[in-house]
Amino acid sequence: MIRPKRKVQQGEFWIARNKLAHGQASRFYDKLDETLGEMDFAPKVRELCEPFYSSGESGRPPIDPVVYFKMLMVGFLENLPSERAIAARCGDSLMIRRFLGYDLDEATPDHSSFTVIRERLTTAIYDDIFNIILEGLRRHGLLRGKNLGIDSSVMEANASLRALENRNTGEAYWDYVRRLAAEAGVDTDDAAAVRRFDKQRPERKTSNKEWVNPNDPDAKVGQAKDGATDMLYKPENIVDLDTGVIVSAEVRKADESDTAGLAERTCLATVKVGQTVTFYDADLSAHTVVADGGSFNTGSIGYLGMSAPIAMNAEGSFSYHLDGNPVQWKP
Repeated sequence: MIRPKRKVQQGEFWIARNKLAHGQASRFYDKLDETLGEMDFAPKVRELCEPFYSSGESGRPPIDPVVYFKMLMVGFLENLPSERAIAARCGDSLMIRRFLGYDLDEATPDHSSFTVIRERLTTAIYDDIFNIILEGLRRHGLLRGKNLGIDSSVMEANASLRALENRNTGEAYWDYVRRLAAEAGVDTDDAAAVRRFDKQRPERKTSNKEWVNPNDPDAKVGQAKDGATDMLYKPENIVDLDTGVIVSAEVRKADESDTAGLAERTCLATVKVGQTVTFYDADLSAHTVVADGGSFNTGSIGYLGMSAPIAMNAEGSFSYHLDGNPVQWKP
């Protein structure tokens, strides 16, 4: 017989925090917190971020940057789609509260805090903290850097096609279409007729050279995975194929080809691997770089020296082979 779970009557009013029930899944974040402690993650992050925080005592106390980066980890590990989702998850979960260092009677950071901190810190700070993570992964044997894989995808930008403006005339897209429709004798008061005209006009082309979204100039018009035209970005990851560790991640413009700057980005990824140690390590070299057909380019493959390792030298430069000849390259 099934016995439905009923709400129990409240017994003791006060319950010690250490007597709260711990779920089995909480061990993951406990172990992650222990590992970050072994890496001295918190003091290193605070030292890097200290110049960007006021030394005065006036105003509301700032959010610890360590908490901010831990919340970003939660978003990545749990595949949360937005900052709102990250903030909600951190506020609802007892195990994540413990991971962040928040007690039951403390409010976890609101999603708006992400914007404030993100605008405060520089890109170089994010790179330095990413290197701290890579250093810890290397120390635990999870970063090798010999076999790299590179791939890109597309993601929707927070921008609308309806807000496009013509770079030359400054007209909004539909104002532009209505003007052409009027010149062609179409009734511009008939919205359906204007849309039909727009679809059927032979010169119709939404070129990034001609159109721009003023709210997000870096977003580009492109084709999404489902074939629809939208405002897009192109995220690209370089991954250690032996361990699955993301060595490098960047967001590129959607109208850039996969082969543009491929060799330089791969070499910079090897630089990032080399920055995880404080001395020259002859074992830090990329022997293979794997990409899909969209990244195939004879010049790039020759430049990367697929038949020979990309080795980092003690002074921070690289040696590889181009058309059989040794080449030195320094970022």
